[in-house]
Amino acid sequence: MPTKTPARALKAAARSRASKPTSRPAAKSPARSRKAAAPAPATVVGSKQSQLIALLRSAPGATLPQMTELTGWQPHTVRGTISGVLRKKLGLSVACEAGESGVRVYRIVGA
Repeated sequence: MPTKTPARALKAAARSRASKPTSRPAAKSPARSRKAAAPAPATVVGSKQSQLIALLRSAPGATLPQMTELTGWQPHTVRGTISGVLRKKLGLSVACEAGESGVRVYRIVGA
């Protein structure tokens, strides 16, 4: 096998160095990667979300057809808002009970 000339050896070494990263990025420390808990976002007065919260805070609560009529949203959007925004993001406790004639009634309990 023929040996490389010094010029070819330098070029080969330069190519191998160029393809390899020169340094590794520093690993994140556990303390830096954790985010502080953000405060719960406030709702805008007069928004569909605030109207929905007011309806759910009323004594009789609200059924899904009442909430879809109020907001103009599809039923899956109302259920997603209850689950994702009201329960998870705002931390509200929303109870769902089977009311008269098997219709589910949602209401905010506590607070």
